[in-house]
Amino acid sequence: MKTIIEPFRIKSVEPIRMTTREERTELLKAAKYNLFKLHSDDVIIDLLTDSGTSAMSAAQWGAVMTGDESYAGAPSFYRFEAAVRNLMDFKHIIPT
Repeated sequence: MKTIIEPFRIKSVEPIRMTTREERTELLKAAKYNLFKLHSDDVIIDLLTDSGTSAMSAAQWGAVMTGDESYAGAPSFYRFEAAVRNLMDFKHIIPT
C-alpha cells in the first residue's frame, strides 16, 4: 500500500525547535559543514544517526515498561539466547 502518511499512530511526542532555512544554512556554516558539530537542539530531522528518526509502537513501549531489567538470569536473556541458538551454532552467546 502506498500512502503519503505514516500507517501508524505515534505514541510519543517531543516538541522540537523549528528553524528556518536561513538559520540552518548559518548553523551549517558555523559548524564548517561538519554535521557532528551541530547541536542536537538545532536538528529538526536527524538522518545522520538512527536517533530520533522514528517513534516506538504501543507494543514496544509496553515491552519497555514490563521488561525485566535484572542483570543475571533475566527471562529476556533466555528468550534472546533461544532465538540466537535457533539461528546460529554458537557455543557461547554473550550479549553486548
